[in-house]
Amino acid sequence: MAKRSAEESLEDLAAVESPASKKARIADASTLTNGNLWSESTQATPNGHTYEQDGRNGDDILRAADQREQELGEAVPVPISPDVDEDQSALTAPSRQTIPADGFTDLYLDTINRSLLDFDFEKLCSVTLSNINVYACLVCGKYYQGRGPKSHAYFHALEVGHHVYVGMETKKVYVLPEGYEVKNQSLDDIKFVVDPRLSRDEVGRLDREKKTSWDLGGKKYTPGFVGLNNIKDNDYFNVIIHALAHVPPLRNFLMLEDFSDKPELARRSSTLIRKIWNPRAFKSHVSPHELLQEISLRSSKRFNLTLQADPVDFLSWYLNNLHLALGGSKTKPGSSIVQRVFQGKLKVESQQITAKADAGDRLRFEEAAEVKVDINRFLLLTLDLPAAPLFQDEIDKNIIPQIPLTTILSKYDGLKAQEHLNTRKRYRLLHPLPPYLLFHIKRFSRNKFVDERNPTIVTFPVRSLDMSPYVEPNPTLHAAGEPLWYDLIANVTHEAIRNRDDSVEGEAERKVWRVQLRDKSREDWLEVQDLFVEKASTETLFTKESYLQVWERRREIKKKSTT
Repeated sequence: MAKRSAEESLEDLAAVESPASKKARIADASTLTNGNLWSESTQATPNGHTYEQDGRNGDDILRAADQREQELGEAVPVPISPDVDEDQSALTAPSRQTIPADGFTDLYLDTINRSLLDFDFEKLCSVTLSNINVYACLVCGKYYQGRGPKSHAYFHALEVGHHVYVGMETKKVYVLPEGYEVKNQSLDDIKFVVDPRLSRDEVGRLDREKKTSWDLGGKKYTPGFVGLNNIKDNDYFNVIIHALAHVPPLRNFLMLEDFSDKPELARRSSTLIRKIWNPRAFKSHVSPHELLQEISLRSSKRFNLTLQADPVDFLSWYLNNLHLALGGSKTKPGSSIVQRVFQGKLKVESQQITAKADAGDRLRFEEAAEVKVDINRFLLLTLDLPAAPLFQDEIDKNIIPQIPLTTILSKYDGLKAQEHLNTRKRYRLLHPLPPYLLFHIKRFSRNKFVDERNPTIVTFPVRSLDMSPYVEPNPTLHAAGEPLWYDLIANVTHEAIRNRDDSVEGEAERKVWRVQLRDKSREDWLEVQDLFVEKASTETLFTKESYLQVWERRREIKKKSTT
């Protein structure tokens, strides 16, 4: 197909000017702008004013220039930070201050409401539920993630007008949306409550000095003997934590060591123990919510705050997992503070029992000649109660059976045998005994039909329990005939409460757990049930159903030799 020839040659079009630009064509055209006629005789000034070219003399032009210069001079120049891009919009690049202006260092600090601050709950953003880079609003107490221009704390400051925030990890206080850090001594009490830490000298005086503190509401409390919040059914957890918080070696280790590189279980355990012994708390009780959430996660919800569990089951799980969280070994004994405090050795002698028929077809039981000896390690010792009487006469129907602690401890004297299925076993403790002994008085048994509780009362001395009769003699470690004194420091008790007044015997009962704690500085006993703390009489401690006891070995005072 042939190309179409041009109507005019390029030589004829060489002298023609190029078309005007779009801007020039628009400026030349007459159009209506804001209802006014824009003609060739008008021009626009940079500030939007128009004036006529024709008929304007030189004086008017100079006067207009001076007016324009005056308008520009009234504008205040804004310095541009070298870190901010000039092309960035004001919304995405707000002005941030690194330090407060002179005279404004305490700005917004009067808006802090300490009565609403509660740092016991898990540090999660109230919007995203994230635990990364969490800040607490010191006005309303809510948690928010981050403090940057696009963070939830930043928008909370703009929308609600709450401007002061503290970082949960760094414990630094910032003012938002300005973004500068506040360094004021009046905030030290808040930083201390976020993460209470005592010096080594202060921790060493906890059991010697009589300490009394007051919370923000003027309520008096004793550090170490504060109530733990029962969120729903976590009283089994509260009594165990209180008992362990009064074991000095474990308590001091958790309060003084740095667990920043340890698992979350060790870190939260340390935080809770330090809050229990906090002498400058804002309130006279502590909520264990943060540690409970971690335990619920690690135990696959076996132990949580909504379902009541057995305190001894929880204690066994907690001690073993805390041992691993602190870097302990599964095979090497004494590899963590938990084992060094509670672990002991037990000798178990087992003998098989066989059943044979004699000549008269009578069944005869014969003991095997071989006696097998095993050395096991333990964290707690189980004490068996004798069976409660099935029948009672009219006179003794209201009498609760009692038994001394030394009687049920005879299980470990190495003489009394116990039968388990087809095996007869004898137990004996070995030297050296651990500094602290945990006794579990077994009260509950379960069969196919019902859970049974043994209400037998165990009587015990508060001080001077001699453990030497239950330990195999070893002259190299302990002199023969010398007593091994132990003193009671914590006693977990159980109380069964009927759900209905007209309930029959054997019906399911509600369990209430309490802990009795010894105050070494005052030589008093206190009983704690969730948030309630009251004094207990030393003479009546054994009148309740004891379930778990913590005994402390008395330090031997070396006598100076006289010559």
